[in-house]
Amino acid sequence: MKKKNILLIGIPVFAILITFALSTLTITKPQPNKCEVQTKTITKIKEGTSYDIIFKDTNGESYYINRGLERGLNLEALNTKVLNKTVTLHLAKVLGGFATSNHIAQLSIGDAIIFTEFN
Repeated sequence: MKKKNILLIGIPVFAILITFALSTLTITKPQPNKCEVQTKTITKIKEGTSYDIIFKDTNGESYYINRGLERGLNLEALNTKVLNKTVTLHLAKVLGGFATSNHIAQLSIGDAIIFTEFN
């Protein structure tokens, strides 16, 4: 009988913990105060999976705009505006702010905002 009680309590607790852990990795409605701002020089732009747009910097690091091609951005225009230029990236934080993702919440050059998810 004890094992059954442990399972009845343990399984829901485990499910709640897994749900919480996964929710800390989900990026929804990022805001400026929940982002890390970085300046990068973009050396390559390409289409990723699921209509994402992938940007590579001079160190070979990758950053992405989630479903950027579905949001009205196109690679040709981005190549003209961003390629081989220094940009400012707002990168969404995950894990309660303890880690920075490669998810671009805002991309700008100087005062010109090229893309933003901020309201």
